[in-house]
Amino acid sequence: MAALTIFPAIDLKGGQVVRLAEGDMARATVYGDDPVAQARLFAEAGATHLHVVDLDGAFAGASVNGAAVESIIATFSGKVQVGGGIRDRAGVDRWLALGVERVIIGTAALKDPEFVKTAARDLPGRIVVGVDARDGMVATEGWADVSDVRVEDLARRFEDAGVAALLFTDVGRDGLLKGCNVEATVALARAVNIPVIASGGVADIGDIHALRPHVASGIEGVITGRALYDGRLDLAEAIAVAGSPPAGGRG
Repeated sequence: MAALTIFPAIDLKGGQVVRLAEGDMARATVYGDDPVAQARLFAEAGATHLHVVDLDGAFAGASVNGAAVESIIATFSGKVQVGGGIRDRAGVDRWLALGVERVIIGTAALKDPEFVKTAARDLPGRIVVGVDARDGMVATEGWADVSDVRVEDLARRFEDAGVAALLFTDVGRDGLLKGCNVEATVALARAVNIPVIASGGVADIGDIHALRPHVASGIEGVITGRALYDGRLDLAEAIAVAGSPPAGGRG
């Protein structure tokens, strides 16, 4: 059985490493002012993947913390996926040219699906669609707006487009350490033929144990941020559990 990929998160606001509560920019906790040093710490703990978000960019609709992201990419030897304000092909191409492994497109997936489908077909394995949910409905514009489109309906629009993965975030849990919404994440993975990355609410190692058995259902990985920064989750332990056979299974 394939391993569950752990994606430590570096969220950038004004060049600082922060975590938001429920996607609210006014409820940001600052965890450091050196994103590159944070990336190094994650690498030293064994991380092979990083999840980086330009929070200012998500609200502005264009890259704001580009210099910080470039520095992270130059430092981290593993694979980096980047999101936040990527809403046109020029934005996609710019990040890929800088060495990003995959780009995450959220708001544009709902508002300009043809752009996303074309990019995914042209760049197989490089486009991740961010599916952000509040009570089962898709949230956009840095989660500031909630649409009338159901999560599964949006996800199905991209099934045959060559999308690398769906990044499913339960906005109501993000940054609150309430525990990952395993049930909703697995339901989405079973509803579509696209790998799903879980995000939002990871509290401790229990969430990693809970997600690990569902790799076979299409769960590719999990993003964790605040639990790492608050010391509630040890990254090296999480990576070890993610790569071990699930309890009761042969792996």
